[in-house]
Amino acid sequence: MQIEGLSWFPGHMTKTKRMIVAEIKNMDAVCEILDARIPLSSRNPDIDEMTAGKPRLVVLNRVDQADPAQTKRWSAHFRQKGYAVLEANAKGGVGTAQFAAAVRELLKEKLAAYAEKGQIGRTVRVMVLGIPNVGKSTFINKVAKRKTARAEDRPGVTRTKQWVPVDSTLELLDTPGILWPKFDDTKVGMHLAFTGAIKDDVMDLEELASCLMEYLGKHYADVVKERYKIEIDEEDSGYDLLIKAGRKRGFLMRGAEVDTERMARILLDEFRGGKLGRFTLETPEDLG
Repeated sequence: MQIEGLSWFPGHMTKTKRMIVAEIKNMDAVCEILDARIPLSSRNPDIDEMTAGKPRLVVLNRVDQADPAQTKRWSAHFRQKGYAVLEANAKGGVGTAQFAAAVRELLKEKLAAYAEKGQIGRTVRVMVLGIPNVGKSTFINKVAKRKTARAEDRPGVTRTKQWVPVDSTLELLDTPGILWPKFDDTKVGMHLAFTGAIKDDVMDLEELASCLMEYLGKHYADVVKERYKIEIDEEDSGYDLLIKAGRKRGFLMRGAEVDTERMARILLDEFRGGKLGRFTLETPEDLG
């Protein structure tokens, strides 16, 4: 899979980066939305530099699809770094009701200082950041209890900044999702592709699904055996497992050849939809 060193930085991402730098001085805090399954790979490394000095709330989204024990470990890791943390499942509305209170707790000293100056009820402004397809627009819609941000289950839908009022004293600045200029770590690119943060049309789906199947076969063998009703041999590659699963599902072409492309799509769809189970593909130890 040719991901290492691969560059994809469309013009709108460069524009977004400029906009973040220009707007950050007007913000009281930054909310960074991460995918709880890949908290490391779904963090844009440029964000720390662009938002330096601003109080940070990290939202671990899609916790319903992540390993609960690992989510707790990641929450502890980010709190140790001095960030506020919210565990959420934006689609189901879990955690979104706690957002406003979490922001005010994060900014309580600043709000107390405003109150001392007689500025009670001053509007708090929070910039919401996240890579494409991390569930940012869905999260904002749930927090604001309205359909303001456009939400679709594909990367790159939000293209412009949008102000979204949550209540009379809290406003969110929704920003387009940005990836970084290139991936130097193959694993990061793979994880982003597994979860759909990178458009499928730039990937070789069979190769991608083979890599995912290999990972699941090694780390979650029981899940693979149960879901696809196959046996896993020690020497099986991810592609071997894809063929076995496709054969078991009856995805056959002329000459009894397995339709591995169809099986690849099914595997990725089931993984992304949470039908396979709850997985976290990274642990805090991966930070090195």
